[in-house]
Amino acid sequence: MTNPVHSNPDGQAVIDSPRDEPPADLTYFAFTPSEKPEPARVLTSAGLSAMPDILANRYRIERLLGAGGMGAVYRARDLLAEQYGDPDPYVALKVLNPDFVESPDASAVLYSEFCLTRYLRHDNVLRVHGFHVDTSCQRAFITMELMRGLTLDKMLCERPLGLPWKELREIVLPLLDALAYAHARGVVHGDIKPSNIMLSEEGVRLFDFGLGQAEEGILSGLPHLSRERFNAWTPGYAAPELLEHHSLTARTDIYAVACVIYELASGKHPFRHLTSTQARDKHLDCGLRVPACLPNPCWPALQTALAFDAGARAITAGQMRHAFTSPSSWPWGGKIRKPW
Repeated sequence: MTNPVHSNPDGQAVIDSPRDEPPADLTYFAFTPSEKPEPARVLTSAGLSAMPDILANRYRIERLLGAGGMGAVYRARDLLAEQYGDPDPYVALKVLNPDFVESPDASAVLYSEFCLTRYLRHDNVLRVHGFHVDTSCQRAFITMELMRGLTLDKMLCERPLGLPWKELREIVLPLLDALAYAHARGVVHGDIKPSNIMLSEEGVRLFDFGLGQAEEGILSGLPHLSRERFNAWTPGYAAPELLEHHSLTARTDIYAVACVIYELASGKHPFRHLTSTQARDKHLDCGLRVPACLPNPCWPALQTALAFDAGARAITAGQMRHAFTSPSSWPWGGKIRKPW
């Protein structure tokens, strides 16, 4: 099989698109030694490995923006764009956390995240720029748009009682629109939660498809990797079937986005941030109440999306969006069991 990595005239490692036959070790890049590695500096004391000042001879690392279960995101300056006079040469740059750097599967997951996000061209989905490898420090990374705004988890800290209907609707509609689009394109996000949704200067953005997957036949050159062994699901937003090692489907996203919507509407997680399996065993769904700001006709759609049983979670993101667009026209109101 042909090596998928080659060097451009500037000496950067460039990664070709995956072939129909995935590499045996599921790694999309190979590293070559560098004669002059960049001096490293530590940007955080939170356990992340030292990062060089400049990655791939182009991106100057400025500061850490955030870190999750598998990756860390930095603010960086694109020196090439700056050289050509770009007035806004800043990008966000995502690398794997040290615990995952040595895993070839994790590197393939990072590349998969890049491909999935690039495949989704929607105003409310984060825009990615490229996938790169710095051969001197042996780090793969993604460059993407630098979002300026507030993630929903931080916004909820400032709005502990939730949002009024008008504000809630302005977030929920574009979020559900992005999710409906992704599902229609055959892509499941896999880790929807408040910290993966941002209110940016340009509107709502859904991001971090690191645990996402494409349906069979979509982006067929990518291997279908199991994310289970990374144990990176966010417990409070993962549907029961996901925690019980069943396949990731669009309905797992529906459960997660319903938890986010309920939290935005009420200021509280619907099941006190317990895992869905714990909440199911405690029958916490029986105690759910309609959030005060939510029009009553919207409740049947949200309640359906919060069902612990995937079979009962028979609603799509598009149907949820329709319910929030025209609450009075939602057709299932009389068919949903009231919890009181």
